[in-house]
Amino acid sequence: MLFCLLGLLLATNSIVAEFADSSPNKSMDFAAGRSLFKKLWIAAPTATKSSDGLGPLYNARSCFQCHINAGRGHVPLPKQRAVSLFMRLSIPAQNASDRQALKTHRQTVISEPHYGTQFQTFAVTGLPAEGELQIRYTDVEVQLTGAETVQLQQPEYRLKNLQFGQLHPQTQMSPRLAPSLFGMGELAKISEQAILQYSDPNDQDNDGISGKPNRVWSREFKQVMLGRFGYKAGVASLDEQNQLAFAGDIGLSTPLFPQSWGDCTPHQAICQKAPHGHDTQQPLEAPKKVTDAVLYYVSHLMLPKQQANPSLENIAGQKHFIQAGCIACHRPHFQLDDAISNQKTITPYSDLLLHDMGEGLADHRAEGDANGKEWRTTPLWGIGLTERINGHHYYLHDGRARTLQQAILWHGGEAKRARDYYVKLAKKDRQQLLKFLGTL
Repeated sequence: MLFCLLGLLLATNSIVAEFADSSPNKSMDFAAGRSLFKKLWIAAPTATKSSDGLGPLYNARSCFQCHINAGRGHVPLPKQRAVSLFMRLSIPAQNASDRQALKTHRQTVISEPHYGTQFQTFAVTGLPAEGELQIRYTDVEVQLTGAETVQLQQPEYRLKNLQFGQLHPQTQMSPRLAPSLFGMGELAKISEQAILQYSDPNDQDNDGISGKPNRVWSREFKQVMLGRFGYKAGVASLDEQNQLAFAGDIGLSTPLFPQSWGDCTPHQAICQKAPHGHDTQQPLEAPKKVTDAVLYYVSHLMLPKQQANPSLENIAGQKHFIQAGCIACHRPHFQLDDAISNQKTITPYSDLLLHDMGEGLADHRAEGDANGKEWRTTPLWGIGLTERINGHHYYLHDGRARTLQQAILWHGGEAKRARDYYVKLAKKDRQQLLKFLGTL
């Protein structure tokens, strides 16, 4: 076990060094951020004040546990507790105050009264975790051209052994797999105008694609802004996204989320009264110097450069990607408005807008302006390196797809025409399209 762990850490260091912006004058800042990204936080009280404050309820003890090699999370194996797959919770508006908060974008969701906005499956010693997340899969067979069949896995989620009372009868649940962090800093540089040029919420051009923006309240800038981070574009800035993870995933207080008890609710009094890492010397468990360092690290995680492969097969696969209409949402290029950037364009293969993905992928949970069937277009850059970075293949917002082909076949709603195009392709043509995706 020790040799496996050492091998994993060594692999992590080599991957990060290869992918990161490691210019000499910034390498120390990057290394400091990486160290904090990998830090294992511990419960208070402890003599190690710089590392205490974990929980009291949490999903992981470090950023690295969810984003191994800064990449995608993994789905738990049977009888494993979920770490990098977690459950978001909310309820519909219950009163005029709730409706006003949602209408004015001051909140994107209304918290579940007993368990907050995120279900925590771990707790510090002496406290119970909120419960267990259980997943059961049912096979769904899909027929492709050429008598080929594919088995999809339809997940069913249950929260069991609840420790703080019953869930609200109108509770809405949405599983989320930790996403890859590569290129996040580049997405933050895209101008709002560049994103909104593709917005067409009423499908005025009648192409069947009606991408729309999510508008959310920014704790960082104290105003309503364009959401661009998260599976439903529910967060406006990368710093806030990071701090939200510190607070919700690890249970640490930060400048934007200063509560010492993380996501604990008033119904969890034992949790709110638990020891914390605050003191007169350090009023926050993850103060600004910590969140700034992690922000620098995440902002400078550069995408690995793949070997160019202009083969006829890959050109054919790209042609099918275009003809299927995938680029209507997975837009290849954006011009950056950052004059000092070394890149004039980036290729995220996303429009960062919300799209109706159909009933198959629906979580039936609204988040801001995103309804229960809408998701932000996931950037495809780096998707061909999932095996190399993470050692696994889990795709979509909850990791239900084990191959890129399965991910395509789950598409519905606005993406149904593209999905049907793929289904009707000859097997050779499907393989060409999949190989093209592997080059991204």
